[in-house]
Amino acid sequence: MALAKIVYASMTGNTEACADIVADKLEELGFEVECDECSSVDASDLEDADLIAIGTYTYDDGELPDEIVDLYEDLEDIDLTGKVFGCFGSGDTFYDDFCVCVDMFEARLLLTGATKGAELVRVDLAPEDEDEENLETFAETLASHFDL
Repeated sequence: MALAKIVYASMTGNTEACADIVADKLEELGFEVECDECSSVDASDLEDADLIAIGTYTYDDGELPDEIVDLYEDLEDIDLTGKVFGCFGSGDTFYDDFCVCVDMFEARLLLTGATKGAELVRVDLAPEDEDEENLETFAETLASHFDL
């Protein structure tokens, strides 16, 4: 069974809710899923996964949340060649730099040799019905890279 690791940072619970939607869909599609808050995960833990999904909120004016900085920096020293990844996150359109940390993680994961498996998903604040559909489609797109 293919292993999907979902790692997220969530201050208000919005990104955690997004992660739960992705996790539920991937389980429904036949993946073994591990969904963890970022402070309990080391970058090296991602080496065990077949599929990686990173979710983060964007803090203030385009800053990485403090709790996910270590993971972001440690990705610089890891080889994830052969892994499929996708990134999602929540933000607030009040800020000019809406959800830019999602873009930052995508760029960093590309440098690890991992393959981008789906387009980014950005959610304004808490996920609503349309966002839930987008996150489920995100999970389905990631899953389409595997023969389950």
